[in-house]
Amino acid sequence: MYITEYRSTIRTCMAEHITNSVYTLRTQKGLTQEAFADKVGVTRQTVISIEKGHYTPSVLLALKIAAACKVSVEDVFRISYGK
Repeated sequence: MYITEYRSTIRTCMAEHITNSVYTLRTQKGLTQEAFADKVGVTRQTVISIEKGHYTPSVLLALKIAAACKVSVEDVFRISYGK
């Protein structure tokens, strides 16, 4: 791998981040943050952090969130590219 290819790869990796639809899906279900938190086994503060994008859940929690919303994980979480 040439240096320029390596730098390009680093830039690409750094520009990826996870976005989610937790807020939208939760409110469509008519659930409060507290009720949703109880349903997936976390605190309300964790739900807030996930909805704001400050916390990326583990695979297990992502699966629980998707199951609670009755959608696939891909419908809840996506990889976004860019700054």
